[in-house]
Amino acid sequence: MRRSALLLLLPLLYACNQTQSPPPTLQACRPTQSPSIQGLPPSFQGLGDFDAPHVPGELLVLGGGFTPQGLLDRAGLLGEAEVLSTLPGGALHLRVPPGQERARAEALLRAGARYVQPNYLYRLLARPNDPLYPESLLDPSRQQPFFRLIQMEQAWDRFAPGCTPTVAVLDTAFDPKDPELAPNLLPGYNATPDGLSGPKALDPSPPPSGASYEADHGQGVAGLIAAVTNNGSYVAGVGWNRIKVLPIKVFYFVGSRYTSTTAVLDGAIRYAADQGANVINLSLGGPQDLYLRDSISYALRKGTVVVAAAGNDGTDGLVYPARYPGVIAAGSVRLDGRRSDFSNYSSTPADLVMAAGGNHFPLEALWSLALNRDYGYYRGLGRVVKWKGTSFSAPQVAGVAAMYIAQYQPRYGQAPTPDQVRTCLTMTASNGGRYDPQTGYGIVQADRVLTDTTYCFP
Repeated sequence: MRRSALLLLLPLLYACNQTQSPPPTLQACRPTQSPSIQGLPPSFQGLGDFDAPHVPGELLVLGGGFTPQGLLDRAGLLGEAEVLSTLPGGALHLRVPPGQERARAEALLRAGARYVQPNYLYRLLARPNDPLYPESLLDPSRQQPFFRLIQMEQAWDRFAPGCTPTVAVLDTAFDPKDPELAPNLLPGYNATPDGLSGPKALDPSPPPSGASYEADHGQGVAGLIAAVTNNGSYVAGVGWNRIKVLPIKVFYFVGSRYTSTTAVLDGAIRYAADQGANVINLSLGGPQDLYLRDSISYALRKGTVVVAAAGNDGTDGLVYPARYPGVIAAGSVRLDGRRSDFSNYSSTPADLVMAAGGNHFPLEALWSLALNRDYGYYRGLGRVVKWKGTSFSAPQVAGVAAMYIAQYQPRYGQAPTPDQVRTCLTMTASNGGRYDPQTGYGIVQADRVLTDTTYCFP
């Protein structure tokens, strides 16, 4: 019954432009570096937040000019602390006895380290509904009402890219063989230490005994950006086959939790920037984190735009990394344009814009892809799933940012800087350049982003 019900829906999802010819092959968009964006201030020192969720027994240490062994010797930790790695930004990744993280961090600080923090944990910012396929042509989860709020159809009519932009999606897992996504995927990267490599690199991580989890999130986020569009099947992506997604797996099991860490995200963000990603999408959240702020600054200096979900607590104050300077925060509105009941907001002005990401009460959710595979240890949720959360506002915003980059580069001979992209998206959003504590600068208006001659194409 599910299969027949889905087939009834498909003609409505793709009734337009069935005969359109495929777009021409374009060269990659080149990020424009921003060397004026600074990394960590030299004067920064102290301890991180040891009350925030973190990996037991792991520390990240910004040294004070000592060798790793020299620092451990000064701190009296030789033989007790183990150097796991050196992060791309220069921090030491240490293992210490679980439960002794703060005490060992204080010892390292006294020995001359500049800054020590735990290896923080990051959580997903969405929770899927059951994978139900529609039984009616009046299915309220069809994408068109959600995309209409960001003026997507008008933007598609105006989209004339001069290069192919890349959005790096840092998330749970991906299926690079899914025909609904594969044509728009680049070769992926597993940034986690779970040991999966080769064809299995982007698979969900095998769980420890008794653990349960949901890994379809990454496929759903990537689908909203780059699902194959105009092929008469399943869902549409914001990029209409003109945006490539670089899938980077950052979630794996730490104990019994499917999560990500500071160390993994730091490496993944830098990897995406080094690969020339035009936009990074972070549909995840966690505590304030010095190292993650530095890796985001690194990406911004390389010319990579960073978009992050605002958070799903329904409270005043964006989660990190959406809260960091230079990041475009993506909140969620319901279909009537009001803030979603779960979406975080900010009474303090921030680079906050909105897209339609559903609602709890009354329930609103939108279709996107799921893994649709049985991995033996994990069964995907189906071909498509109804999603809601700021996790699914963020990829809409990231996709619009990528469209702007692709339209800007041929006019000016180079891509816009991250600051230019933030200015364009915020100043053309639905609040008319004014900041509102509930909705920030308002709902992203994709058609204005591609045509505005004041803030976007001066």
